[in-house]
Amino acid sequence: MKKILALALAAGLALTGAAFAQAPNFDDPAEFARQKTLLTATPMGPADMPWEQYLVDGMKDTASFKKDGPYTVCFSNAGVNNPWRVVGFTDLQQEVALHPEIGELIHVDAEGSDDKQIADIDDLLAGGKCSILIVSPNTTAALTPAVEKACAVLPVIVFDRGVNTDCPVTFVHPVGGYGFGIQGAEFIAANVKKGANVLMLRILPGVDVLETRYSGGKHVLEDAGLNIVGAEFTDGDNAKTKSIVEDYLQRGTIDAVWMDAGATAVAAIEAFQDGGYPIPVFVGEDQQDYLQTWQANGMTAIAPTYPTYQWRTAIIAAVKTLKGEAVPSPEWILPQPAITMDTLDKFVNPKMPPLHYAMCGCEAMANYPTAWGGQ
Repeated sequence: MKKILALALAAGLALTGAAFAQAPNFDDPAEFARQKTLLTATPMGPADMPWEQYLVDGMKDTASFKKDGPYTVCFSNAGVNNPWRVVGFTDLQQEVALHPEIGELIHVDAEGSDDKQIADIDDLLAGGKCSILIVSPNTTAALTPAVEKACAVLPVIVFDRGVNTDCPVTFVHPVGGYGFGIQGAEFIAANVKKGANVLMLRILPGVDVLETRYSGGKHVLEDAGLNIVGAEFTDGDNAKTKSIVEDYLQRGTIDAVWMDAGATAVAAIEAFQDGGYPIPVFVGEDQQDYLQTWQANGMTAIAPTYPTYQWRTAIIAAVKTLKGEAVPSPEWILPQPAITMDTLDKFVNPKMPPLHYAMCGCEAMANYPTAWGGQ
């Protein structure tokens, strides 16, 4: 499992929240149905601020955690080791700057290591400086005891990836992997004829969020009467992705491409272009290189997302908790919008880096775009 995680991180994949919180059953009809419903749920909270919205109306009284500032917010981070996490961590830092009641942010980077993250949390607790602890767990099972230990000492916010305990004040995450898979597959089904050929491109086997994305997408495609010509692993490698697509094009027509993550979407598109084939209906993600390629070629496409703006929400949840304000709990489930052909122009920005994730919710923040590497 550690090898799989390391490969996923090297591929630039965000291994995210609900993925690790889900049971190892990657084909759970109840969870599929739940996430399908949540995708269209009307969010509660401030309009046009999805990082403060929530989809399930359960609130936790945090009056027992109320204290005077300035606060020391401690953050145990699984890592800043792929583009999604880099964008997210920038979001988090810039959100901190919006809260004068936060006197200090102490960030420790586990560098993708369970052992280091457990030791990091022990050190933070021993230091006695933390007003609250935010944890983005490296893996669920390994970090659960460390989170439970921390909960006995101070309030804890978990986000991005889950743990197997309900002791944190809340667990912040968007809808989930099934939702991602459903969004892309439903778009394909609406834009091709029954019996059309669909190639499913995956990054790695055995990673929860990817398995549920695939499971959700596969069910929708099959139920729509579409022909899945293959489901191939790319290892997040551009050259391998291109080769796989080229091989399938030699075998016959591809009417649509579904992907479980968008890291190699542009390489897949280039395989069609280089071979002189029309670009089919396409499912990618919200990275700028894909969005710009989509726009430039007038593609019929969609970008499901797993929004990086959830990193802002973690800080907001921490501040609310320390002020004694109620927060959504036990889960703070955020909206998980997709970028569509109607909204594409809003999210394309050629001044941002190719691997910038557009669903950052950061455009109105003071240091945008330079803090995110933009011009």
